[in-house]
Amino acid sequence: MSDEDERIVDRRAAARMKDESEKARQDEPGATSDEPVAEAGSNDESSVEALKERADQMYANWQRSAADFINYKRRVEEERGETARLANAALVINLLPVFDDLERAIATVDANLAGLNWVQGIDAIYRKFGRLLEAMGVTALEAEGAMFDPGEHEAVGRQPGEDGRIL
Repeated sequence: MSDEDERIVDRRAAARMKDESEKARQDEPGATSDEPVAEAGSNDESSVEALKERADQMYANWQRSAADFINYKRRVEEERGETARLANAALVINLLPVFDDLERAIATVDANLAGLNWVQGIDAIYRKFGRLLEAMGVTALEAEGAMFDPGEHEAVGRQPGEDGRIL
């Protein structure tokens, strides 16, 4: 038998002897039957109260955990939405110069070429591109004649005219 097995056997034997000695004390002729019952009754009541208190504590902890999980799910959804919004904004910022270039290219097409199929195809692409940007919430700034606002407008040149007005 190993040392560990011997320790286990010794602990079991000690526990049995303790149980037997407690049982013998209860069976002593000097002990009244009311005392152990009263002790057992008060012990039962106090242990029931302790268990109820423990159950209430565990229930409160469970409620707190459930609320924390609900808040976590809400926060994750908000963060996911914010991430998507920022990704869309970054995409739009990168696409706007391409859209502007396409608009300028169409504006410079000679009237003699306007009826050709490839020019009409490019114009169709331009219109679809514009609808896509509108669907993403992009709107054109009607800036001509308005006062220049560096927060909204980007100056690409300077020409003589009314001071501060966009041409």
